[in-house]
Amino acid sequence: MPLHGSAAPDRRPRLTPAIADARRAVRTALAAAAELPPVDPHDDHGPARPAPLTPGALVLVGLSGGADSLALAAATAFEAPRGGFRAGAVVVDHGLQPGSDAVAARAAEQATALGLDPVLVRRVEVDAAGGPEGAARTARHAAFDAAVAETGAERILLAHTLDDQAETVLLGLARGSGPSSLQGMLPDTGRLLRPFLGIRRAQTRAFCADSRLEPWDDPHNEDPSYTRVRVRHAVLPALERELGPGVAEALARTAEQLREDDEALDGLALEWAQELVTQADDGSVALDVRGLASDPAALRQRIIRLVVSAEFGVSLTRTHTLAVAALITDWHGQGPVDLPGVRVVRQNGLLTFHPTT
Repeated sequence: MPLHGSAAPDRRPRLTPAIADARRAVRTALAAAAELPPVDPHDDHGPARPAPLTPGALVLVGLSGGADSLALAAATAFEAPRGGFRAGAVVVDHGLQPGSDAVAARAAEQATALGLDPVLVRRVEVDAAGGPEGAARTARHAAFDAAVAETGAERILLAHTLDDQAETVLLGLARGSGPSSLQGMLPDTGRLLRPFLGIRRAQTRAFCADSRLEPWDDPHNEDPSYTRVRVRHAVLPALERELGPGVAEALARTAEQLREDDEALDGLALEWAQELVTQADDGSVALDVRGLASDPAALRQRIIRLVVSAEFGVSLTRTHTLAVAALITDWHGQGPVDLPGVRVVRQNGLLTFHPTT
């Protein structure tokens, strides 16, 4: 019998399609992260770019014990050493239900049995701010940050699947969050690596069954009080039923295409912004109004967001961005626009961004 749901040590699981696909996804993701171009430490303009994985780097799997993360842990334990990397795990106990400590302990035992090292278990406190899903995510990511600081790990591997990506895109669409949200989750942020964004949830369950690994089923994943659960069990199945199969894959493809478009537009906006920007010794930054006025709205607003993000570390909402853009396209002598940490003034043909903190 398997010990704590782990594969028996005297018999290796046969290489089934689910196991092969998951391992390939991890192998590809690690290799892509290692092949990223080095980050120029003197380039502080534009969106932050992920640094490449260094040879022998430690990666940590974010392990809950569920089928997705357990499959990721097993695939990473197999592929990471073959790619020249070390692999461990971090198990976050949110303490949101009775027996969560036992679930975390069991997941840690499974990780150790798979050969992952180190294996960290961290208990977090989840407050009520931002709703239960958002609060749990905030606490979990704080635990990930602490694990990275403690171990020097270069990536946290998360087991978000194609199904999770489709749900994220659909939620963003329903909320009218714009192109950025419709891009879904990034495969590699430089901190988080998501190898399974092309893997279906059913494949991770097949992986566990084929490997004789016993996953934990989180009851919260069946609780319809959570919006994402309703999307998973009601909305997406209804779309598949009414529109035909392939909706999840189509949503995931949409996210990928939008990411490609976003990267291209960011590159164009950055090049054009560098032609328009002047910097002053007092920390202010100015943009030429005439140059911005001649741009299409999408490019103009992207330049505004890029400049404020790169120079002041502030992410603007669409409302903030449009308020700044109105100083260019709807100018009638109005006063400055106050943003978080930044004041924007139009004067003498320039749009000047002054730090206020």
